[in-house]
Amino acid sequence: MKKVLVILAHPNFAESRGNKALVEAVQEIPSVKIHYLYERYPNWQIDVQVEQEFLRSHDLIVLQHPLQWYSVPPLLKKWMDDVLTYGFAYGEAGTALKGKELMPVVTAGGLSEMYVAGGAVNFTMSELLRPIQQTANFCGMSYKTPFVVHGFLPKELGIPGTISDEQLFQASNWYKQLLQQCVAS
Repeated sequence: MKKVLVILAHPNFAESRGNKALVEAVQEIPSVKIHYLYERYPNWQIDVQVEQEFLRSHDLIVLQHPLQWYSVPPLLKKWMDDVLTYGFAYGEAGTALKGKELMPVVTAGGLSEMYVAGGAVNFTMSELLRPIQQTANFCGMSYKTPFVVHGFLPKELGIPGTISDEQLFQASNWYKQLLQQCVAS
């Protein structure tokens, strides 16, 4: 049975609709630990030893976050800079993550059709997540297909395509099934 670490990096989780629903769907799965990055480090002083031990003791690392300016939220980027160090995650003796899996789980405001070549965003989600994929490669991890949920535009905007409660419930169930399969494999 695999152990899964979900590193949740949402700067305003209390107001989150999407990430909150996703966490609620998976938090009761045995072998899944939800690690609330912004809650644990409100002052941004990351305990590198604790974080590296979390990574050592889990098989699948999930980076769950909203897409912000086509990237990860700032505390997650700092976490990566501080924790994925030479001699731990890469370099001659940096083999602690070798053979582990990394999977992005992303919520995005825009609709899926916006994330295509020539679309409103000009890039696919796969292209935007390429730095995460390369991080996995560089650290000797296998990169799992990202799980992306689109359509989290503020309802107040009244823009067609905002994800409905029913669609979010369905996406949350898919996420739950995906992590259950990962744990069992």
